[in-house]
Amino acid sequence: MKSYRALRRRILTPDISETKLEVRGFHVKDNESKEMLETVGRSFLTGYAYAAEAATVAEAEERLEGVPTRFRGFAYEGAAMGFAVREGLPIGGRGMVSEFLAGRGDDHVYMAYVGVGWAMARLPRFRWSSLTAPDPLLRWLVLDGYGFHQAYFKTEQYVYQTYQEENFPWPAGPTRWYANRAIDQGIGRALWFVGGTEAEVVAGLIDRFPEHRRSDLYSGAGLAATYAGGGDDTELRWFAKHAGPYQRQVAQGSAFAAGARVRAGLVVPHNRIATEIFCGMSPEEAQQVTDNALVDLPADGDVPAWEVWRHRIAAHFDSLDTAP
Repeated sequence: MKSYRALRRRILTPDISETKLEVRGFHVKDNESKEMLETVGRSFLTGYAYAAEAATVAEAEERLEGVPTRFRGFAYEGAAMGFAVREGLPIGGRGMVSEFLAGRGDDHVYMAYVGVGWAMARLPRFRWSSLTAPDPLLRWLVLDGYGFHQAYFKTEQYVYQTYQEENFPWPAGPTRWYANRAIDQGIGRALWFVGGTEAEVVAGLIDRFPEHRRSDLYSGAGLAATYAGGGDDTELRWFAKHAGPYQRQVAQGSAFAAGARVRAGLVVPHNRIATEIFCGMSPEEAQQVTDNALVDLPADGDVPAWEVWRHRIAAHFDSLDTAP
């Protein structure tokens, strides 16, 4: 049985070389940021491999808790992808994502839904019905994860050619029109990686896109800059000022990242620096902004509740001044 599990891990887990910046063709700012971004990738694949090999969800969770604090959320994200891929296979393990979300994965719920989106990008479309995304609010993070994956692995098409699929087929229903906006939020996160965490390079990539897409891209980049890190004080201040009319979207993304870090108990120094610059407050205070914005949140109507939530958070930061 152990040999079968090891074989399953080898078959399902992508090669570690895929996380190398030179393989991806991403910008390299310096050795420190390069090592950080590649450690993020390795941590993600570590979590994925734990899920691919584990006999039970609990077994994977125990191993995930051994990943260093700064990178543990990425490992949980990878594990969610691994469980979702296993569910998507004809002989996969049913119910593993639900069990994961009901256990320790609940503390990392935002990252877990993003991980399911990575699985979406790897599974054939006729298997998308196997994906587990029960929360109608957080399911948009699945498309965020999908967008990140596409920009990360299909960079020429999704970043430099600014490709956007028309009539994206998931989810079904009257709010399907919002799918590409959620995907753009993930693409924005990926741009922080493609640009090697160098603020001016990332901003240049965003500014290549049509103007109507930039608010979501800046939001995603603000989230990645806060959650993953890699930018110093000067760079983050420059990025916030350069965002101009999208400055509050940068703050909204940063607040989302703070909420994810605080909920999981994974706050590290660079999170505090970023939320102070982007949001003018601590990660704990930024999380409270996101929680307050959930009060009396309406169900999906013409506009998804997810977008109403994001708009409320962004509105809180209307008066931000990030001048040095």
